Amino acid sequence: MSTRIPFLKGHGTENDFVIIPDPENTLDLPPETVAALCDRRAGIGGDGLLHVVRSASHPEAAHLASEAEWFMDYRNGDGSIAEMCGNGVRVFARYLQHAGHVTEGDLAVATRGGVKTVHIDKAGDVTVGMGRALLPAGDVTVSVGERDWPARNVNMGNPHAVAFVDDLAHAGDLYSPPPFSPAAAYPDGVNVEFVVERGPRHVAMRVHERGSGETRSCGTGACAVAAAAARRDGADPAVTGTPVTYTVDVPGGTLVITERADGEIEMTGPAVIVAEGEIDADWLENAVR
Repeated sequence: MSTRIPFLKGHGTENDFVIIPDPENTLDLPPETVAALCDRRAGIGGDGLLHVVRSASHPEAAHLASEAEWFMDYRNGDGSIAEMCGNGVRVFARYLQHAGHVTEGDLAVATRGGVKTVHIDKAGDVTVGMGRALLPAGDVTVSVGERDWPARNVNMGNPHAVAFVDDLAHAGDLYSPPPFSPAAAYPDGVNVEFVVERGPRHVAMRVHERGSGETRSCGTGACAVAAAAARRDGADPAVTGTPVTYTVDVPGGTLVITERADGEIEMTGPAVIVAEGEIDADWLENAVR
């Protein structure tokens, strides 16, 4: 590692991230290093870490280099690897704009969940093409304490269990992962969304993100919630032939999710860079001993 490592801090609807620019993939970022950086008391603090790498320089993304110059090497706050992060993609795009790598308009970002199309508009919001929702068959149940609910299994490049509840307080503190069954439905764990009605095509949610605990927002989770709500409401665009848009309130703000008739889902919301600086490599080395 160099003596000092550049970093930035950003958030999308208060889902916050440590951003590490490393275009040529020269930094070693094992799980314990990521966890130290994301520690809210002893580190910089964040729900996750965005490792910014050119696709051609990363072994997991080199095959995507012809489609997307940049790869979002996303890590959860505990250092584990995740396939996708919707809010993270928006903040990733905002960083690329901030650094002068891209301008307003369209770009492509490689992720472990595939290449995502992104549009940075003049008003400041960022729209991400999140791909199609996959809805595996089979019953799933999630529980908190003595309560349990049926949940919709939705995959947005990462796994989600969406439960519609009467009160968001029923989700409990969400410090630990809500139990689910059957275990075979999510062999690598799951993000769990608890959802209440706010009005026509308008819902609110809380989420336990796998590897991070409760977060202020989850982009893929908001997309999963909108997809599940559309099926519940009889508004599946694949059936009706009409796009459907849901407003999804999260603790950190609001996201707008549109599912088109072809199944593609678009998410629109804010993305903000709040600070930048340098990490002392000596501190980091001592932090992970």
